[in-house]
Amino acid sequence: IVELMQVGDSGTMGVVLDPGGSAIGFWQPDQFGGIANVGDPGLPSWFDLHTREYDKAVAFYRDVFGWPTEVTADEPGMRYMMLSHENQHLAGIFDAGASGPDELMGWSVYIWVMDAAAAAARVAELGGSVIRPAEETPYGMFATVADPNGAPFKLMAPNDMMPGGS
Repeated sequence: IVELMQVGDSGTMGVVLDPGGSAIGFWQPDQFGGIANVGDPGLPSWFDLHTREYDKAVAFYRDVFGWPTEVTADEPGMRYMMLSHENQHLAGIFDAGASGPDELMGWSVYIWVMDAAAAAARVAELGGSVIRPAEETPYGMFATVADPNGAPFKLMAPNDMMPGGS
């Protein structure tokens, strides 16, 4: 949907749609390598794809990018695959085929914060909105918010339940 283009001396970018219709950007670095320090407070910590085309999406990301895949859940109502690079988990694909029509489809970025509830409140104070308030999960405390223009993203904070919990 965006042809490959040179971005100054930073690198080359492009955007395509996967088999489920979710946009994904390509980046070939030149002077700018991309995201560094993933998982530091205020920076991305995880990426998730919610798709109704789970099997096609898993094959697409595995075959196009060469990402090793690891099934972490495979039962009715909960199918989840993690994508890796150089033995580091980077993203997940969730089978949203059974999700309701209000479920956000596509890629979500998770921003690491130390307190998801406080960060969600700050988003609202600054003109954004809270889509789903902070909630405890076995993988951390999560909230879904949107910036003042309506672009959604997720907040992720540590809790005692997550692996290696605080």
